[in-house]
Amino acid sequence: MTEIILFGLVAAVGWKVYQFSKAPGDLPLRSVTLCLVSAALSYPVAMPGGATGVDTVAGHGAAKLIQNLLLLATVYFLLCFYLYSAEGNAGRRRARREAVLAFVVGVAVSAAALTVPHSVFEGSFSTADMTVPQIAFFYGGAGLYLMYALTVTARWTYQFARLSRRPHSTGLWMAAAGLAIMAGACGVRAVFVAVRWSGGTVTHSLMSAVALLLVVSILLFVAGITYPGVRTRIALIRLWLRHRRDHRRLEPLWQLLSEAYPENVLGAASPAFRDRWRARKVHRRYHRRIVECRDGLVDISPYLSVGGHEIDGVALSRDPAELAARLRQAAAQIGNGTPAPRQALPLAMTLGDDREADVRQLIAVSDALRRAA
Repeated sequence: MTEIILFGLVAAVGWKVYQFSKAPGDLPLRSVTLCLVSAALSYPVAMPGGATGVDTVAGHGAAKLIQNLLLLATVYFLLCFYLYSAEGNAGRRRARREAVLAFVVGVAVSAAALTVPHSVFEGSFSTADMTVPQIAFFYGGAGLYLMYALTVTARWTYQFARLSRRPHSTGLWMAAAGLAIMAGACGVRAVFVAVRWSGGTVTHSLMSAVALLLVVSILLFVAGITYPGVRTRIALIRLWLRHRRDHRRLEPLWQLLSEAYPENVLGAASPAFRDRWRARKVHRRYHRRIVECRDGLVDISPYLSVGGHEIDGVALSRDPAELAARLRQAAAQIGNGTPAPRQALPLAMTLGDDREADVRQLIAVSDALRRAA
């Protein structure tokens, strides 16, 4: 489960770092990027292998101290994201005040950790000796600050979710739920610290349940903040695939028209190899092919006739197979040097302004040409 969380955090960090590189002056984006970076850095330290390595070098307790400081930074930068997003200049002033609070809490828990022997930090939260005041303050103080910051951010996320539309609202609802559950879990852990500091006991199964709740809430939060971006990317990939497929399906029609009127073929903006896979280039090639097919149909329309009589271009466009047959005959006439017998007509066009329906007609004619071949 920990590996899944780390993978999700690394993916989210990579995406936000890429976005931040495009807009380095965006303060809310910088805050959420630093939030995710801090969270991602805290997880390797929390893992058994990472914690053992840090403790071996710096002594027992160093890994827990670093992890808690990184978690404080995580929730502070999350606070800053909302402050910069919603409150403008007032948010910047409050962000500075919140920075002072986070710094004081960080110094306090660091002092508590450094004033006890390293051996006291052996083990985990569930096995730590909370009767030692410094240990109780270390876990309890950090937990209370995390509960405060997570509660505030959960409330703001809830308000944003109510004002947003899908898919952003869906991601915000998930993130708000994750933050609220995290805040509740941190509050419960603070109660555990108080109970154990006073000499009471807490069952291992209860502490394990709260730890599992924290894991689930973190996964829910990460899923929420990445959901809109992932959904948008999936939609873009689907559009990219459809444009590549339709570009290939238009090949027979485009080939016939480009051989008849090679001057209608537009020049490529970049080398063909680069055009082949890049998203922007694929879309550009798709739209260029549509324009070339339309221009070619207008140019070739004077050669189309049924029994030597004039035809209505729109009516003919309703039968792709018939139009495909007439296009092959017209191309043969052009190849033989036959002059245009009459004025151009609009072909393969819809009765309305639906561009997608127009494209579907072009593809239908092209598919008819492919079947006939």
